Amino acid sequence: MIEREDKKVLISNFVSLSFLQGANYVLPLLTFPYILQTIGVENFGLLAMATALIAYLNIFTDYGFNLTAVNTVSINKNNINKLIEIFSSIFSIKFILLSISFCILLGLIAIFDNLRENWEIFLLTFGLVIGNMLFPIWLFQGLQKMKYITYINIFTKILFTISIFIFINKPEDILLIPLFHSLGSILSGIVALIYIKKDFNITFKFQSLATLKIYVLDGWHIFKTYIFVSLYTNSNIIILGFLTNNTIVGYYAVADKIINAVGGLFTPLNQTLYPYLSSLYVKSISTFKNLYYKIIFIYITASIILFILLSIFKNNIIFFINGSYNNTIGMIYTILTLLIFTFPFGAFFALIMNILALKKEISTIIMRASIINILFAPLLVYIFSATGMAIVSVFIQYYIMISYYKNIKVGYGRNQ
Repeated sequence: MIEREDKKVLISNFVSLSFLQGANYVLPLLTFPYILQTIGVENFGLLAMATALIAYLNIFTDYGFNLTAVNTVSINKNNINKLIEIFSSIFSIKFILLSISFCILLGLIAIFDNLRENWEIFLLTFGLVIGNMLFPIWLFQGLQKMKYITYINIFTKILFTISIFIFINKPEDILLIPLFHSLGSILSGIVALIYIKKDFNITFKFQSLATLKIYVLDGWHIFKTYIFVSLYTNSNIIILGFLTNNTIVGYYAVADKIINAVGGLFTPLNQTLYPYLSSLYVKSISTFKNLYYKIIFIYITASIILFILLSIFKNNIIFFINGSYNNTIGMIYTILTLLIFTFPFGAFFALIMNILALKKEISTIIMRASIINILFAPLLVYIFSATGMAIVSVFIQYYIMISYYKNIKVGYGRNQ
């Protein structure tokens, strides 16, 4: 059973993250249709391309710390000296990776014509990488202080939303969208660092190369996993961009954004449970397993309900977002709704495998999935356009989910 004090912390964190996630849906729900209908599907596709490319650099800069560091912080949350070491080491590594990422972006812009033609959008979108580097969400999660994440992010998202409605009035205003988004992200990071110093007394201190090496090695397998994850998620938008055009990319991005928004409803619960499950596994494996199966039952039930709702209100949702019903978006949307059954389990199973010390197995699964995606995505896009990409996306996610589940069963067997 979950102890009373732990339950209070879990509920508090879940409520905080739910409010944040609510803001993540309500505010974009206001701006998403407005942006799409103001700048047009083609420009929306261009923004999706920029976001997909920058996501690669974000993953490179994160280096898997948003997963591995949560576990490390949760175990050492009462040791201030260790927390300072963790914070300083990860911040140093991420700053180095950020610098490398910026050089990579400049190189890509210099090499590819389609990137060079819209270089302003790509450089402005890079601000998201800077903001992500500054904001140590992994520290707040590990300390189980999610309310800080909520306050900071909601404030900046409200500013971003207001700015969109005031300044975005025509297609030519497209550059302001990544600008506002990046500024909001950077502001969040700066405010978060102030909170960390003021409320937790965690400050930056230079660490030895030997210490940095320990954290680099610890995050290596998860980093490889995230890189391969990006190859079958963000690369899909980029593949579409090179093989089709910005309009087709826009159609796919609209449907994908809708489904991912709904799938993200499970994020607060996963983020809330992860540090608690990490600690619980050390205390009692049997209690850990009981909670694991209860969560699976809850996720299955919730997925079925969401799938039914998405299917029933399909036409209404697309009409509201796009301003009119589009058959291409409708077809892509229908296929992608099958992902609703994978969204909660993909992230949840990955967290469980990390707790079970199955990081290498995660990397292997994702690597195989990425290879399958890279081999078949271009072919299906060539034959079926964006619909083919939707088919590949669904297949890959189910392959990963099933593979995760099988490995978790094996992992449990080792710990009997």
